[in-house]
Amino acid sequence: MTGTFATIKAAASATTLRLVLGDQLNPRHSWFAAPRDDVRYVMMEVRQESDYVLHHAQKILAIFAAMRDFARARRAEGHHVDYLAIDDADNRQSLTENLDALAARYRAVAIEYQWPDEWRLDTQLADYARCSALPCRAVDSEHFYTARDETAALFAGRRQWLMERFYRAMRRKHGVLLDAEGGPAGGQWNYDAENRGSWSGTPPPAADRRPQHDHSALWHTICNAGVRSFGETDAHCLRWPLNRSEALQQLDHFIENALPHFGQYQDAMASGAPYIFHSLLSFALNTKMLDPREVVAAAETAWRDGRVPLAAAEGFIRQILGWREYVRGIYWQAMPEYLERNAMQATAPLPDFYWHGDTDLNCLHETNEQTLRYGYVRLIQRLMVTGLFAALFGVDPRRVHEWSLAVYVDAVEWVELPNT
Repeated sequence: MTGTFATIKAAASATTLRLVLGDQLNPRHSWFAAPRDDVRYVMMEVRQESDYVLHHAQKILAIFAAMRDFARARRAEGHHVDYLAIDDADNRQSLTENLDALAARYRAVAIEYQWPDEWRLDTQLADYARCSALPCRAVDSEHFYTARDETAALFAGRRQWLMERFYRAMRRKHGVLLDAEGGPAGGQWNYDAENRGSWSGTPPPAADRRPQHDHSALWHTICNAGVRSFGETDAHCLRWPLNRSEALQQLDHFIENALPHFGQYQDAMASGAPYIFHSLLSFALNTKMLDPREVVAAAETAWRDGRVPLAAAEGFIRQILGWREYVRGIYWQAMPEYLERNAMQATAPLPDFYWHGDTDLNCLHETNEQTLRYGYVRLIQRLMVTGLFAALFGVDPRRVHEWSLAVYVDAVEWVELPNT
């Protein structure tokens, strides 16, 4: 290991290893309440994760950079953190093989991990725990509003899983956007009819105030390690928040400058305006730098303070408390068979222009070019441009899933697969 990441030192007695995955960057997790001499946190950049699909360059770079930032910050707080970089000579490029090696090195007495949010990793670590000679314990990530099986329990015995029913139940349970009598604020549960405006360019889009990071050196390391990717790198100007402080700044900027117009124009598309009034918080949320509760609370407070219209606050909260939690519930109820579903027996290959954007169909051209450039497009483009065309063209949904998981900086399987 080089640079900031110190070489692993001599073994400590009675050590518990705690694994932190790349989408578990929550500094407020109870694990980090106070440093402990008998605990070592383990973080790894591994080919197992960088190579299972051909990821967008900015996705790999942003996750690795955020992981490194997280490790530095926890060390500064006094926690013991072992970080295996992608080019470390001791890195076996596998989560479980690295765990075995570190357990032996430290004479560990136990291994702990937070429940992964992808079936693939959850199964891998559960199998590892069953076969391990050491006691292994999984704990909650302390991130989501709902437990894995809560959505399935809500819909038990029902033929249809309606998101609106789930959303209203979550509003009631968590006391979000309710009036004094416990009904919906403003007399309506859903203001979707007011969230479909066509944007003419006025008001102007909210400025992009995200930080600018130069991670050229890290990108050079990633490339030299043999990791393959596609898309534009922007390694000298990476713009995704890499820690909780930067994510909170982005949240504040969104609430003050973009949320007032988000509701009306959340489904709008326009050439040359990749973000318009969207939050750009999905990467920070899906890596757990931000808690969805604080994001929802910020939007509701802005409405109650008179700074944003109710339709804007409700439309945004519906995405976080409603859709995000709802699709996670679908994912955990339906996996692993969900991955192979193909009700329309679609078998066509994914068109090549999904990877390079070269097509005369302008909506697809602009959407795919933006994807290649930024590793990001808005949900309406994902669903109603690339997704709808793939459905009409009869593309095998497994291929669409693999592409979507690869191309978006914020893509993790639990949210991407149900959307696909």
